[in-house]
Amino acid sequence: MSESDLPVLYSFRRCPYAMRSRLALYVSGMVYEHREVVLKSKPAHLLALSPKGTVPVLWLPGTADSKVLEQSLDIMLWALHQHDPLGWLPASGVAMADAQALIAHNDGPFKQQLDRYKYPNRSGLDCGAVDRDLAAVWLHGLDARLSAQSFLAGQHFGLADAAVAPFVRQFAHTDPGWFAAQPWAALASWLAAFEGSELFEVVMQKHTPWQPA
Repeated sequence: MSESDLPVLYSFRRCPYAMRSRLALYVSGMVYEHREVVLKSKPAHLLALSPKGTVPVLWLPGTADSKVLEQSLDIMLWALHQHDPLGWLPASGVAMADAQALIAHNDGPFKQQLDRYKYPNRSGLDCGAVDRDLAAVWLHGLDARLSAQSFLAGQHFGLADAAVAPFVRQFAHTDPGWFAAQPWAALASWLAAFEGSELFEVVMQKHTPWQPA
């Protein structure tokens, strides 16, 4: 593959959707060009590829139709289907359905509650405590799951862990003191292990904002 055919990832370091895409791309061993985006000044090429203007976006210029993947989960699955050396993809249909259910709740109700908790003014709220407490119900469920098994995916870190952890991290960092005071020891240990991992360190390296030549 020539350099001009390399996949191109438009990303933003702190975005949890972009974060999980980078996790899967790194683990898959895919070689790609990273283009860090300044959200207030989005590149024209990014907007041409994906008018919605959000990250991540993966452009595959080496494919017949220069395919564009605009959803983070699609990027994860594409990368892992190219190469999955750590077995992140669920091994059975039942396990995949379970992972998809976790991710669907994360990306739906939990993400909505997270946004209202972190940015209550954007939703016309005085504070986000109600949504924080609603989100905590699901997090207690994750804690119970992690008390019974080492990872959301089972006995090793997998697709569900990589897809959900960046969002739980964002929730935890909204009010670290409150999060640390909650009775979810297994969830907190799982998150701390993720944040302390070499994998997390690698995908969170800082990049200079990309500028077109």
